[in-house]
Amino acid sequence: MHQVKSAVRIEICGVVQGVGFRPFVFQLAKRYGFMGEVLNTPQGVTLILEGDPEKIDLCCREIRENCPPLATVSSIQAQKIEVTGYDAFRIVTSTAVDATRSALIPPDVCVCQDCLDEMNDPGNRRFGYPFINCTNCGPRYTIIQDVPYDRAKTSMSVFPMCPGCQKEYDDPENRRFHAQPNACERCGPRVVLVDNQGVSLDAGDPIQAAGRLLNQGAIVGVKGLGGFHLAANAFDPTAVETLRTRKNRPHKPFALMARDLESIKPYVKISGPEQELLTSLHRPIVLLEKHEAPGCDLVPLPRALSFNNPRLGVMLPYTPLHHLLLDTGPGILVMTSGNRSGEPLSIDNDDALDAFADIADYFVLHNRDIYFRADDSIVQHQEGTRFLRRSRGYAPLPVTLKKKFPPILACGGGLKSTVCLVKENRAFLSQHIGDLDNQKTFTFYKKSVKHLKTILDIAPGIVAHDLHPGYMSTAFAGDQKGVETVGVQHHHAHAVSCMAENGLEEEVIAITLDGTGLGSDGTIWGGEILTCTEARFERQAHLVQVPMPGSDSAVKEPWRMGISWLYHAMGADVVDLDIPFVRGIDPSKIAFLTQMMDKGLNSPMTSSCGRLFDAMAAIVGIRSRVSYEGQAAMELEAVSGTLPEKGYGVEMATQESGMITMDFSPCIRRVVADLGRGETLSTMGGRFHRAVVQSFVEAATLVKARTRISKAVLSGGVFNNRIILNGISVGLEQRGFTVYTHTQVPCGDGGISLGQAVIAGAMK
Repeated sequence: MHQVKSAVRIEICGVVQGVGFRPFVFQLAKRYGFMGEVLNTPQGVTLILEGDPEKIDLCCREIRENCPPLATVSSIQAQKIEVTGYDAFRIVTSTAVDATRSALIPPDVCVCQDCLDEMNDPGNRRFGYPFINCTNCGPRYTIIQDVPYDRAKTSMSVFPMCPGCQKEYDDPENRRFHAQPNACERCGPRVVLVDNQGVSLDAGDPIQAAGRLLNQGAIVGVKGLGGFHLAANAFDPTAVETLRTRKNRPHKPFALMARDLESIKPYVKISGPEQELLTSLHRPIVLLEKHEAPGCDLVPLPRALSFNNPRLGVMLPYTPLHHLLLDTGPGILVMTSGNRSGEPLSIDNDDALDAFADIADYFVLHNRDIYFRADDSIVQHQEGTRFLRRSRGYAPLPVTLKKKFPPILACGGGLKSTVCLVKENRAFLSQHIGDLDNQKTFTFYKKSVKHLKTILDIAPGIVAHDLHPGYMSTAFAGDQKGVETVGVQHHHAHAVSCMAENGLEEEVIAITLDGTGLGSDGTIWGGEILTCTEARFERQAHLVQVPMPGSDSAVKEPWRMGISWLYHAMGADVVDLDIPFVRGIDPSKIAFLTQMMDKGLNSPMTSSCGRLFDAMAAIVGIRSRVSYEGQAAMELEAVSGTLPEKGYGVEMATQESGMITMDFSPCIRRVVADLGRGETLSTMGGRFHRAVVQSFVEAATLVKARTRISKAVLSGGVFNNRIILNGISVGLEQRGFTVYTHTQVPCGDGGISLGQAVIAGAMK
């Protein structure tokens, strides 16, 4: 009996390029007996099947449910077509027609276990090869120039495959079938070891030689997947201190890379979810709590790795080169970003030698170009994944929005910058770009925008930006031609970024706590409660405003905010206070600051919660000057005990306008009294944290009573503080709120571009 044949064209969208999707479909079609073809397109993957019509639905279901580990299918659309009589099923050349591009670009992921097994097998032709990869692992976003994702559009285009690699690439039964970065020692990229003058060293295996140098205390620049690291032996105090001195990084914690879980477990506590993050395909840096007393038979890790911080940032190796280096060198390495201070990550060999030859003794270089830099992502686990930095391994995967928007570019802020491009119901955040305060970072910023617009085929007609006129991102928005620009208030953007990732469209109460953001009244906000929708907001409550003497200098010198809050709480008597903090400052400096504040000279008013934390850290003697952003607040959190039942007092008042203000003057006066009694830092820190939690929970409850809004979103960099996040979340839930937080983008400024984009779209 003649079998009835049917034909269907299937358009598949999602992360379906560069992830072994076509080979997967090939095998599936073979199993179901289909004829036809599969190819990459600018939209994703197109599949034509001819065969038994009853099996087509089964095949589509299996495509959704059993796709390769790196693939994500967001939509499948099938349409019946005429049977044309294919005589086989083939993978055909990708199309590059002029069409709207909607294929999702896969992020870079760690090397898979199959490849590691081959790399460690002396009988395998890729034994010890530092660029081994397959369709299930390896570089993606950082080597892509354009879509569709084919070798010719990657930095691998300059490495023609040898017959052995080409055979694997062409064999549908092989794990490397159409693996675009496929290579081996014979035809692919190579590693070289050089000194800090760029002179190649004849040292046999360059990675093993680098490992031996690390064991001896050398600092080695290592070219990785998305840029350079500076590596040092994490067990060697001298090497760690030398790296700090040369990099001019006196206090900021160093990230570590451990050979495996067993190497790091004696030093940190690892929960089940934290282990999942560490071993995930994304391989982020995970913040882990230190063991208070590692075993006495262990080689200790130097305190200088993470000063005054109960956590270490740890990642596992994610490239074959990392595995080889850790197998020869120390089992735990410092792996900090390879760049000049304040500049973006170096990705080019010559640039790296120029940028930090005065820091590294040697360099492990290779000749595979990095087209796009990507810093390591940083996460912590607290009732879900919390991003401090969303970059390698995650970008540029989109956040799915609840509705469709026109093409929009959101330019982000000034610190921890990202950009966001919106296409219909997808919001694509860039990798971490950094602080836009120097030309190289700004150049990288502009390149990021151009690259994302190209590979995503987005031509935005709307450009959103922060209200701050001094941000380079704001200036960039103003330079765009033929577009409509939309200014977005910083804390509204924070709130809506949290709304967007949680699919909220109704009005919410937003608690937004951070360091700096220009308010709609021209003052510096940062301790706010708003009611807002996507398109509008109203300020309902805030910390009482105090001066920031010295303006931006107050961010780097928390003692200034300490004097400001003491002056606000205690008046002119501040100069006579008998506490170590005040005694340690020249009285003339205090007098000068009070005069500045009285006259309003270079002393903008601020309601910033971040600056309140700075003030507290300074007053209790933790930190008067900082060497990196957030240092004082982080160290205050580190010394604070568990939240007590009752905290310091806060004076709450409701103005005639209905605005609620929270004045921490009673809190500051109690801190001064506790210092006089010799109270512990742990107790004072705990009481202060409880005061912050209590005041914002109480104020939000008052807002809820008069607005009947019971959904609350929490956003802003202060919510990286685990005590504050947990305390306010639990407190609000006890008051009947449904609380929403960030798990897809950072709560800090790295996430505001998402909020800016959604606000701009909602206003149109």
